[in-house]
Amino acid sequence: MSRKCQLTGKKANNAMSVSHSHRRTHRRQEVNLQEKRIWWPQGNRWIKLRLSTTAIKTLDRKGLQAFAKEAGIDLNKL
Repeated sequence: MSRKCQLTGKKANNAMSVSHSHRRTHRRQEVNLQEKRIWWPQGNRWIKLRLSTTAIKTLDRKGLQAFAKEAGIDLNKL
């Protein structure tokens, strides 16, 4: 499975490491992904998702059903 948030679609960013002498080398800024089990009341079951921490915060505000509909994900297939 790729390192990508299942609800927001966030993924790694290409960046530069800059040393004190200003020498630049390539590096990756990875997304802070967490495995999360979330209760889905409409489906009456648990759903396991790989989410970024910002998606978890948004999930607390919006709710799973609304957030998945906005992202275009069918929760019955998970």
